[in-house]
Amino acid sequence: MPRPRRTQISVEDTPYYHCCSRVVRRAFLCGDDAYSGKNYDHRRAWVESLLFELEAVFAIDVAAFAVMSNHLHVVLRVDIDSANRWTDHEVLEQWHKLFKGDELTQKFAKGELVEAHEVHRLKHSIAIYRSRLCDISWFMRCLNEPIARQANQEDNCTGRFWEGRFKSQALLDEAAVLTCMAYVDLNPIRAQLADTPEQSDHTSIQLRIRAALKGEQPKNLLPFIGNERDNQPNGIAFLLSDYLELVDDTGRIIRSDKRGAISVNSAKLLARLNIPHDNWLKLTTEFGKLFHGPVGTLQALTDYCEHLEKRRRHFAASCQHFHSN
Repeated sequence: MPRPRRTQISVEDTPYYHCCSRVVRRAFLCGDDAYSGKNYDHRRAWVESLLFELEAVFAIDVAAFAVMSNHLHVVLRVDIDSANRWTDHEVLEQWHKLFKGDELTQKFAKGELVEAHEVHRLKHSIAIYRSRLCDISWFMRCLNEPIARQANQEDNCTGRFWEGRFKSQALLDEAAVLTCMAYVDLNPIRAQLADTPEQSDHTSIQLRIRAALKGEQPKNLLPFIGNERDNQPNGIAFLLSDYLELVDDTGRIIRSDKRGAISVNSAKLLARLNIPHDNWLKLTTEFGKLFHGPVGTLQALTDYCEHLEKRRRHFAASCQHFHSN
């Protein structure tokens, strides 16, 4: 039986989550459908465009994504602090980019006078919208539903397009975050849809490589900020160059089926993450098989389960791959 979403997402324990949605019928989300003979590659652009529209509305950052033939992956970071810093007016501005709200919220957003007896109802609506704007379930709903409607219209059919629920995994520590990002970024190479990360269309790694060639980082992706220090902006506490090299090294191994091709610099990064070389390859090629729940070290998993009052540490055996022996 599927577990309630509230028992899987705990922002107090981690702001990072890996989400995956799959189509439910034979027709593909993207790519060539051997059954119908049609090509649906143009739908990749639908997903990527909408993903970044939502990133600009929600207090949720996109760390990684990959749009595949019949599913999509996203690694998200919930930014509670930003949502809490928004003024009431800013909350409504953001919400009204996606939804109409009601007559009262529209009146307040336009700067019109709100009657005293309406203030309580207005405050209640704003609190609900503020909560939804940092809610992964609402983010994925706003991503999946428009794509489903657009695909159904194109296919001239009705009914479900996506599976009933998207998969959600808590990424409990920096090792889990970086491993999951690499797993997502390397999806097209594992599926033999691309030979290199830079050729992997509609993925976060391609956008990061293109920006890095200009000495920049993509504005609509969560940035790499190097080692943590005081007064640092939100971001991933590693150097972008180190991550790109690690993904490139790993992609070459996967593509050539060779061992021992991890560079000295990448080996240092894995040592910092406390992940053995052989374990890293297993994690980045079999992540989806190894983990069906929270991901991280055994200690991080224990703390997460205790906080959510879970009596059993499911998937503890898989989490042991994050330990050097």
